[in-house]
Amino acid sequence: MYYDIRDFKHLEGYQVELKFDDSRTGIVDFGRYVNRGGVFSRFADMEYFRQAAIKSGVLCWPGGVDIAPETLYHEATGEPLPMWMHDEGQGEAA
Repeated sequence: MYYDIRDFKHLEGYQVELKFDDSRTGIVDFGRYVNRGGVFSRFADMEYFRQAAIKSGVLCWPGGVDIAPETLYHEATGEPLPMWMHDEGQGEAA
């Protein structure tokens, strides 16, 4: 199932409270994304990180950086990822 992000609020550090279109809310700590490297290394700049905006239900940053709302819903609520986000036969999220 797919849930759009309707609202968000920066809390402390890299913690962000997300509200989804099914009215569920949860907190995601984006600090772990910094260590992933690539486009997420931009999150090390807190000024950049705080430029997040919602576009068509997706949390986005300048330069085309975004994180799938399904992933954030999973992280914020603990609900399982949709089956289509799993590798075939692996049982791990893609």
